[in-house]
Amino acid sequence: MINGLKKAAALGAATVALALAAGAVVGAVGTASAAPQDHRSSAASHHCVRVAGHWARQWHPAFRDRHHRWHPGQWIRVWRPAHQECHRGPRG
Repeated sequence: MINGLKKAAALGAATVALALAAGAVVGAVGTASAAPQDHRSSAASHHCVRVAGHWARQWHPAFRDRHHRWHPGQWIRVWRPAHQECHRGPRG
């Protein structure tokens, strides 16, 4: 009777291992097919412009510091690094 239980347990463990292995293979195939594709839009060059780095003026509003001293607002210069600006048009 004990040998029968051992055989049943071994058969169950083998079935579970086989099912897990099959699930891993199917899961890997599903993941590979669902991976994003590296497709570039051919129209991207029509609405994207490369902007060089430049200095821009930015307004810093007035504020009162922790010592209750008033600091008036002022314009400061801020470096804007090179980037790409894309405008697709009026409909987004």
